[in-house]
Amino acid sequence: MSLNTGPIRRKAKHYAVCCVPGIAFLLLLAPGAFAKEKTTLNTRIALIRGLDREIAVAKVPMPRGKKGILVDHQGKEDKEKADEELRTNGLAIKPGMPVEITKITFKPDAIIFELNGGGKNRKKWYQHIEIGMGMPTAPVVADQPTLAYGSQVTLTFSGKVPEVTVDQVKQMLANVLDFTRHSPTVLYSPKVPAKFKDAIKKHEVVVGMDRDAVLSSKGTPDRKVREVREGAEQEDWIYGTPPHVLFVTFDGDTVVKVTQY
Repeated sequence: MSLNTGPIRRKAKHYAVCCVPGIAFLLLLAPGAFAKEKTTLNTRIALIRGLDREIAVAKVPMPRGKKGILVDHQGKEDKEKADEELRTNGLAIKPGMPVEITKITFKPDAIIFELNGGGKNRKKWYQHIEIGMGMPTAPVVADQPTLAYGSQVTLTFSGKVPEVTVDQVKQMLANVLDFTRHSPTVLYSPKVPAKFKDAIKKHEVVVGMDRDAVLSSKGTPDRKVREVREGAEQEDWIYGTPPHVLFVTFDGDTVVKVTQY
């Protein structure tokens, strides 16, 4: 008994020939697809490297709360929502105060920048612990969430987040955050002593700083007072209200005394 395999061979050969162009087409598409995915990932990495822990100065009032303010890709702030957040949650950051980007979150149509730890009140880890025999249990410490002193800016896009550079994002945020004068690439030059760099990151003031360094660290003072002491005119920059007040005393352009009450 013989088996005629001619038609099978011809069909197999036909399928193989038909499949080759399809495989080739997929191979041609694949590099582009992978390249696009890689580019998006590289863009996010570049934004995190360039903006995470970056220091800027607030140009508008920024509220507490988990929403913060909204800015579109053309740099326009949603003032109505910002004012509503300020009325509801209160002021977290005054214009002229330094801010640090402490977290960056990517959404399909937005990039969220957390400032100074964010505007949402948080519990310490130990405030989640409760102890007791049976039921009910009691918390180890009183349930008092840590008051937030930060805010956040959400940069929105009309569609999906496009491929953008660090400089482009800074330009989009330029109406609410000033990166130019206080960029670490300028402020943290080799000429700035390490102790001043560390103090600015912690928003502290130390003796020997100049006015620019103090502004970068603490922002614009609430009050300024000039006095003549021991024949020399000195100026006090005063931050806060009683009982917590910081006095920064300048002799010329240099901090000569820092007093915290």
